[in-house]
Amino acid sequence: MKALLLAGGTGSRLRPFTHTGAKQLLPIANRPVLFYALDALAAAGVTETGIVVGAHEPEIRHAAGDGSAFGLRLTYLRQEHPLGLAHAVLVARDFLGDDDFLLYLGDNYLPDGVHGFLHRARTTPAAARLLLTRVADPTAFGVAQLDPANDERVIGLEEKPERPRSDLALVGVYAFTPAVHDAVRAITPSARGELELTHAVQWMIEQGLPVRAETTTAPWRDTGNVDDMLEANRQVLDTLVGTVEGKVDACSTVRGRVSIAEGAVVRGSRITGPVIIGAGAVVTGSHIGPYTAVAEGCRVEDSAIAHSVLLPGARVAGAARIEDSLIGRGAVVAPAPALSRAHRLVIGDHSKVHLTS
Repeated sequence: MKALLLAGGTGSRLRPFTHTGAKQLLPIANRPVLFYALDALAAAGVTETGIVVGAHEPEIRHAAGDGSAFGLRLTYLRQEHPLGLAHAVLVARDFLGDDDFLLYLGDNYLPDGVHGFLHRARTTPAAARLLLTRVADPTAFGVAQLDPANDERVIGLEEKPERPRSDLALVGVYAFTPAVHDAVRAITPSARGELELTHAVQWMIEQGLPVRAETTTAPWRDTGNVDDMLEANRQVLDTLVGTVEGKVDACSTVRGRVSIAEGAVVRGSRITGPVIIGAGAVVTGSHIGPYTAVAEGCRVEDSAIAHSVLLPGARVAGAARIEDSLIGRGAVVAPAPALSRAHRLVIGDHSKVHLTS
């Protein structure tokens, strides 16, 4: 079975980070989100994978290469404009041919992978198979309605409904037969101008095609916003095996599961795991952790940081306490001049700033 991995889209909920990079390349525990999806596909026995890419194609190609590092063969499929998930299936038509395939949203994090789901899709075929999970706010997701007499049979789908008929959200993993190609050609754009995959599956239901679902209670994160990125980072760090390959001086303490990459330097600091510190990072006179990922090339001086993610090249100096934060590539966090009574901000489009005074 082939796989179609979606890595286009604008990542509007993660602006301003996605103005300058693909959301699928934002790191969880210093590793791009996309890589966890590629690992999951390979572990499930998939080899042929198409990646639908958009404006950030060069960065994604550079990061994932030909797929051999993951045990995959990757084919890049260009989607010039983000016109919806069903449109991505249209773009991939030639690659998919008449094969059954697994569709996986590239910004999803499923630590338990998709091996079981793919096995059931192969052994119990259906025109479409959906992976569902119960959520507190189904209005933010595609939502499935199941047959009361058969909890595997899907009888309706809605995209971000105002009045959801259930709390079962689409996780972002689907298995399709070639029947989906007729469905994506039959639908029209939604009110937001996109070809919705939920509409395509609903069309299949209305045509009498079998659409099945399975519900999971396994951990899952749609890493499309900062809070979910931080929670996914926490989940991965909970599995961390500590290794110290960098330099830690005698004035520093390292406790718990801590990974310090070769080339990193820790001086006069306290590191409380789980924490990961990337190559070339320098931590001086600071307290890092728990649940913090410091990427390669970062500088942290005289600061305290917990439950946060620092992207490559970020610098934090003189910060008494930073928590629950995502700090971008090359960003600088520093104290204001001592006599300043006003905030001075240089902020990109769609940024959010929380001031304490």
